[in-house]
Amino acid sequence: MIVGIVGGKLQGVEAAYLARKAGWEVKIVDRLPGVPAADLGDSFAQHDVVLEKDLAGVLGDVDFIIPALEDDSALQSLARWSRKTGTPLAFDPQAYRLSSSKLKSAQIFKIIGLAIPVAWPQCSCPVLAKPVRGSGSKGVHLFHDMDALKKWLAPGFSSADWVLEEFIDGSQHSLEVVGKPGNYRALQVTDLEVDEKFDCKRVSAPSRLSLNRIAEFEQIALKIAAAIDLHGIMDVEAIYSREEFKILEIDARLPSQTPTAVYWSTNQNMIELLGNLYVPSPIDRPPAGGAVRGVVYEHVQVCGHSLRFYGERIMSEGGPLRLQQSFFGADEALTNFVSGSDNWVATLVFCGRNSQRAWEKRNRSITRITQHLGIKDVVDSQPDVPSGRSGSRS
Repeated sequence: MIVGIVGGKLQGVEAAYLARKAGWEVKIVDRLPGVPAADLGDSFAQHDVVLEKDLAGVLGDVDFIIPALEDDSALQSLARWSRKTGTPLAFDPQAYRLSSSKLKSAQIFKIIGLAIPVAWPQCSCPVLAKPVRGSGSKGVHLFHDMDALKKWLAPGFSSADWVLEEFIDGSQHSLEVVGKPGNYRALQVTDLEVDEKFDCKRVSAPSRLSLNRIAEFEQIALKIAAAIDLHGIMDVEAIYSREEFKILEIDARLPSQTPTAVYWSTNQNMIELLGNLYVPSPIDRPPAGGAVRGVVYEHVQVCGHSLRFYGERIMSEGGPLRLQQSFFGADEALTNFVSGSDNWVATLVFCGRNSQRAWEKRNRSITRITQHLGIKDVVDSQPDVPSGRSGSRS
């Protein structure tokens, strides 16, 4: 199997990593050189896919294409080329259009009867503001009081571009669904932690939620998949607070971070599952059942004598990443670390027979890093949330 991955940033890193785990040949394409995923495939081509006339030379021999970017022009170009050549494109344009707008997504949640955060001005402070379009934490603001919010809502503010809603104290969770109408599969629920900018810094699995709550979240996710007529993959993020899930957002495209955690915990490879929808294969690994392992997946940045845990945005800032085994005691790492460097980033993966063992391995690894490199300052970045609130949002 040869897969073409278009986009070499963080979604591309996820896709390339899991495609290699599936044993596939991986071709990565990006319009820029030196992107994080550039060295994670079998080959890299610097090319702007909007220039369709040259795509045959770049993607002409692949079995299918995974778009790992959120650029509308590039996605439209790939869709046209896919139709013209018959090369499968692992992408659902209709579901993507719905999920890429938080306003359209919220309308769907209301129609099918799901709980969502209360919109401002019907809620009191603290208030969270996030852009209508786009995924992740980019542009998210938290306002603790009305004075700060009113100052931000200055003349010229465009309400059509923003979602303002209550900040909820609770635990944050993610769940992916893969499939097509009539045949959806909910994968593993994971727990998320975010940094000071509400960017996901840590994923852990299996979830600390009870089995009943996990089953409830799975049913919610499957209901959403059916409502948007999903063909492909989607992730759902929710806050669990006061005995209730409130849905934050959905993204009908390949997610980053959680697929690797799920792979290590359950042996379920989301890239394989996605590929099988477009290029059917007789091989389909079943859920691991009782063999589920504990996993901690997190991002670190080392600068001089300081180590900080930050969201995944730091992984896009250090150039091409390399996969390293047994990295300072981590099972695997994606990193730009070189011996003697005191400025590097890494995504660390720790696995154990249960969550406690995985966390113990993680703690030993962080101690090993700090001792080996003479780290004196360790900071686990946290959101500046209201006093007494530990919940975090993206």
